[in-house]
Amino acid sequence: MTQPERRTPARRAVLGAAGAAVLGGSTVLAGGTAQAVRSAVAADAGHDARRKGHGYRSLPVPTVIAHRGASGYRPEHTLGSYQLALDMGAHVVEQDLVPTKDGHLVCRHENEIGGTTDVADHPEFASRRTTKTVDGVALTGWFTEDFTLAELKTLRAKERIPATRQENTLYDGRWDVPTFEEVLRWAEQEGRRRGREVWLHVETKHPTYFRSLGLALEERLARLLRRHGRHRADSPVFLQSFEPGSIQRLARLVDSPRVVLLSAANTRPWDFVQSGDPRTVADLVTPEGLRWIASYAQGIGPTIDLILPRDASGRLGAETTLVRDAHADDLILHPYTQRNENTFLPAEYRRGTDPVAYGDAFGALQRFFATGIDGIFSDNADTALLAAADFTAR
Repeated sequence: MTQPERRTPARRAVLGAAGAAVLGGSTVLAGGTAQAVRSAVAADAGHDARRKGHGYRSLPVPTVIAHRGASGYRPEHTLGSYQLALDMGAHVVEQDLVPTKDGHLVCRHENEIGGTTDVADHPEFASRRTTKTVDGVALTGWFTEDFTLAELKTLRAKERIPATRQENTLYDGRWDVPTFEEVLRWAEQEGRRRGREVWLHVETKHPTYFRSLGLALEERLARLLRRHGRHRADSPVFLQSFEPGSIQRLARLVDSPRVVLLSAANTRPWDFVQSGDPRTVADLVTPEGLRWIASYAQGIGPTIDLILPRDASGRLGAETTLVRDAHADDLILHPYTQRNENTFLPAEYRRGTDPVAYGDAFGALQRFFATGIDGIFSDNADTALLAAADFTAR
């Protein structure tokens, strides 16, 4: 195995500065980055045709959504990860929400926190390690719903995939687990400082499971959105879930823009499994299924494979009609997830034999954008922003 490319903090700072420059920051850089800035100016002109006043239609296209923050560079779902993503210039920053035992919403990709916090190093919580079945899958570890917020705040966040992102482990222990209300206050503060709205993309995780525990997510989320003025149709927030029923419930509580997330074609949303609805994701991406989604949501968040399937060798195959069909019902598309490492890229964009080295992420992004998607979730917002500027300037 070849040695991975070393991505030093200095190099990351240059990438971050490049991202800021692409979005009109004050940093002045020469050479290729200057060209990226010129491309961004041209891109803004193209975006004007898509902007319609306030709300989600005013966002640049392609929209770059920082997946769990700048998770390619910092432990995910920390204020440090969110801040870096915003500093890079990400248009939207994502949060995943799970509840604590006492009903607070906190930002974690999963309610099992053994892999994203130092909970295993706390002997006082050793007895809470347990096995639970979440959405039909048995998991062993520590779960947020077994901790009060005060207890959870004694833990520190760490890198979830250290074998892939060894450099991120430098930041293990630096940040705690943020509450969603803390993120809302952070976004308001950053919005005032920057003179513009800070957009969030907020997912309800395992909503049917948590409702069965008496920890319903939607009502708690709606209360926070109303408290912070993000409950309107033009509010700078997207609400998303893999369970259509959660989005339908949110549609009755707030007017914020809503997105239905879609996994592999042969899977079924967990609320469908629980209710006996026989439809699969393959049914939901038909014209009929998309019309049904459009009756209560403004967009979909499909896995990229639903747009560009991969063949047995991992190469991209023929494009499906999903983008065209979704746009026919005025649905925006925010597919997931773009990452720079070889292990996550289509086979034709991998470079070398090291799975954790960077491949041709720019090439892959050009292919993704060419499908007509409205945005993309990215662990590497700086890369996606440069690629988006290149694409829209062509």
